[in-house]
Amino acid sequence: MSDASGPYTVSAEFYDLLQAEPDRRRAERRFAGAARRATLAVVEVGAGSGIVTEVLLAAAAVPVHAVEPSAAMRSLLLSRLASVGADRRARVTVHPDPLQEAGLTETADLVVASNVVAGLDPATRRAVWKAVATTLAPGGLLLFDPPPPALPADREKVGTLGPVRVGPDHYFADVSRAPDRGVIRMEFSYRVERDGRVLRREREAFDLWPAEPDLIAEELTAAGLHLVQAPEPDLMAARRPG
Repeated sequence: MSDASGPYTVSAEFYDLLQAEPDRRRAERRFAGAARRATLAVVEVGAGSGIVTEVLLAAAAVPVHAVEPSAAMRSLLLSRLASVGADRRARVTVHPDPLQEAGLTETADLVVASNVVAGLDPATRRAVWKAVATTLAPGGLLLFDPPPPALPADREKVGTLGPVRVGPDHYFADVSRAPDRGVIRMEFSYRVERDGRVLRREREAFDLWPAEPDLIAEELTAAGLHLVQAPEPDLMAARRPG
């Protein structure tokens, strides 16, 4: 049975409206080239609402496995897949369990994780690296954006998403982060305005675990993956030895 009060139950309503287009452009820059070169399959860890999934399906000619444990985000993912066309939809498999439980062994020559690794506690992160090593065929590539290297000194505003207009209403999100007992507390404060008046406010917060790049490299090596040059400066990359 799904947990209706799980993570993203608030943010799912606002996510695509406020973040889809910049996320799509970032995914195309980061992952489309590698997806075009895939010859076995592509696995996406933490598919979310399916923005990256759609980019991968468009770029790759091979099967795509979209791993998304959150029921709230998986509902958005499946809604997006409903509109991608039957031919592309036939190439995607949606996995509702974490990668560690997905049963994918030497399935793919590319694994991608976008906006995922920072949200994993250290033990889970190490388990994911091991699962990635199992999922990749020899010579396969992992691409991911690394977590922040350190805690912020104090509470700070990250930025504002929006406004995005829907009829008479304007949607916004103020994003902030703060140190909180060794983790980064990332907070999204949503509001909907009409004629300058706030109709509704919602809030959701997420924990992020900082980790220095050297620590990530050590964990990857321990899992049997070798750090390699990433194709973009905001990514890290590793390969399973051939």
